[in-house]
Amino acid sequence: MPKVPSRRYREGSKLLEPKKRYSVNEAVSLLKKMPAGKSKGNPSVDLSFNLGVDPKQSDQVVRGTVSLPHGSGKNVRVIVFAQGNAAEAAKSAGAIAVGYADLIKKVSEGWADFDVAVATPDAMIEVRKLGKVLGPRGLMPNPKTGTVTEDTAKAVKECQAGRVEFKVDKGSNLHVSCGKLNFEEKNLGENVQAVIESVSRARPAGAKGKYLKNCVLSATFSPGIPIAVTEVAAGSED
Repeated sequence: MPKVPSRRYREGSKLLEPKKRYSVNEAVSLLKKMPAGKSKGNPSVDLSFNLGVDPKQSDQVVRGTVSLPHGSGKNVRVIVFAQGNAAEAAKSAGAIAVGYADLIKKVSEGWADFDVAVATPDAMIEVRKLGKVLGPRGLMPNPKTGTVTEDTAKAVKECQAGRVEFKVDKGSNLHVSCGKLNFEEKNLGENVQAVIESVSRARPAGAKGKYLKNCVLSATFSPGIPIAVTEVAAGSED
């Protein structure tokens, strides 16, 4: 039996103009007027993209990071696999757990109370063994996302400040967190624009034709608001 949309969702949908694609500022303003904004708690705000790529092709995988200008609104828990000076730097920067063999063992046994994992290049020799544990959760450190680095302090601070990762899924879709609904409109809009521009710049060389096929902004319990991405990502289309 099909799931019936919630009352908030139905009421929010009435505010959308049929077939209209909104500018970022219009979309953020409209999102904050929807019933979801009056719910308890502080809903997360996300961007969802449908991309003109074939993720099965190695030269069409879209992956990267974006530093949100005004943070994510989340308390990001970072762990670091490192030894020596790099480990000490990570501790000073605020990582919730730092270690090497001991931390690898702890994670392999099921500990998962963290949001981001960082590792030094030499530690990756052993950390790769955690592929079956970290991989499915999208937590495996990767040089392309800045989580394999000698500068562990910088990585920890950037992740805590609002650096988020993104990666296209098997269906050519990509989802990125942009912050929280209680952010000021201007700040939330700048976060949204930063995400769109970062995804646009991540266009792989193998992508042909239209790349940013669709982009929708939404909050928890709200309908999606279509965004005219060409307005904020000029040059991203053929």
